[in-house]
Amino acid sequence: MSDEFFDVVVVGGGPAGSCTAGQLAQRGHRVLVLERETFPRYHIGESLITGMMSVMDELGLLERLEAYGFPKKNGLSLVWGAKRELWNVNFAELGGPYPYSYHVRRAEFDQLLLDRAIELGAQVRFQATAGPPVVEDGRVVGVWYTTPGSPPREVRASLVIDASGQARALTRHLTSVSWQEDLRSIAYWTYFSPTRDLPAGQEGNILVERVSDGWFWAIPVDSSPAKLSVGYVTPTSTVKSAGAQLNELYARGIAESRQLKLLLDGADQVDQFRTTRDWSYLTDRFSGPGWLAVGDAGAFIDPLFSGGVCLSILASHPAARAADIVVRRPELAERALAGYHAGYHEMISGFLAYVRFFYDPNRDVEDYFQQAQAMIAFNEQLGSAREAFIAVISGTAAMSTYFDLPDVAAAATAAEKERV
Repeated sequence: MSDEFFDVVVVGGGPAGSCTAGQLAQRGHRVLVLERETFPRYHIGESLITGMMSVMDELGLLERLEAYGFPKKNGLSLVWGAKRELWNVNFAELGGPYPYSYHVRRAEFDQLLLDRAIELGAQVRFQATAGPPVVEDGRVVGVWYTTPGSPPREVRASLVIDASGQARALTRHLTSVSWQEDLRSIAYWTYFSPTRDLPAGQEGNILVERVSDGWFWAIPVDSSPAKLSVGYVTPTSTVKSAGAQLNELYARGIAESRQLKLLLDGADQVDQFRTTRDWSYLTDRFSGPGWLAVGDAGAFIDPLFSGGVCLSILASHPAARAADIVVRRPELAERALAGYHAGYHEMISGFLAYVRFFYDPNRDVEDYFQQAQAMIAFNEQLGSAREAFIAVISGTAAMSTYFDLPDVAAAATAAEKERV
């Protein structure tokens, strides 16, 4: 048996893991983060949405984010819908406390988050490859991990959190995964500079443009000189049936585009192509005895609205809250973990349903707005279907909608009163 024990062990130091670890350290818990790589490291997912800004605020990172000089993301510009015309929405239309987010360089952003977790008291071990979990009597009580040149080591904790991303270092041993077959896709991306701007009033927006065989993102990751991350997403079945290479489909799509080709006029490719595939999946359980999953270790639902990083960071808040209850109120652990699973599952399922609706490119723009309004119809603060759409694609509706854990909070309060 290991002689190392922490309140919580977090597997993975990406945004989900570092934010969860940071919030737990803020609460006074002894937290260990096991990170497979060394930082800084490259990662895709540069465009953030405003739903995650509340967690950045809680971690005390708003001023630091501003100081990095990342390009501000004011909203979303789209060439999508039956008319294939350019239209846009701005986050500021909601009137909330966070009118913009950022387009980030993930190596720097992820380093910022992990450094903050360390500042708050979390311990981090790099080049630590985790898995499998240590299970006793059906409950996870720790995890095995290895570091270069050392034999496997065991560390134990009251709770183990899988934040290992698509590697799913723990969840692959603890639950099954459901691939969303209709959303099996390939992404193929590179970078261009110097690039042109979107029309006046849309500066700083991400561009999402539909073409015949898929869609493109264009993310302004640098402003001097202007540089765009340009990615092409297409169903896996399209590549198999088209009889063309990805680079041919990519070039064909740019030529077909209306707005994207204007942004790239005169620009040069300045980096290599990268690719990934088969994204959309849900694990059958997001928590169980002694463990929970956060971020991509639990689910990933398409990159269409840049939701991956935001949903991971948003989920870190209820993950930390549930973990805090597990450590401080062991008698409430089962309810806390069940509540976390229910909220996470409902959020991901709702977002998944909306992505599927939006993937029909032949609807009127107003249809997309109205579907969003139906999705969060109970939120009386949103006065229009357009505002509901912004709330959905910005992630600002997710926290209060799915992650309140009211039954857990009530149980914790009742237990405290009983002790008094």
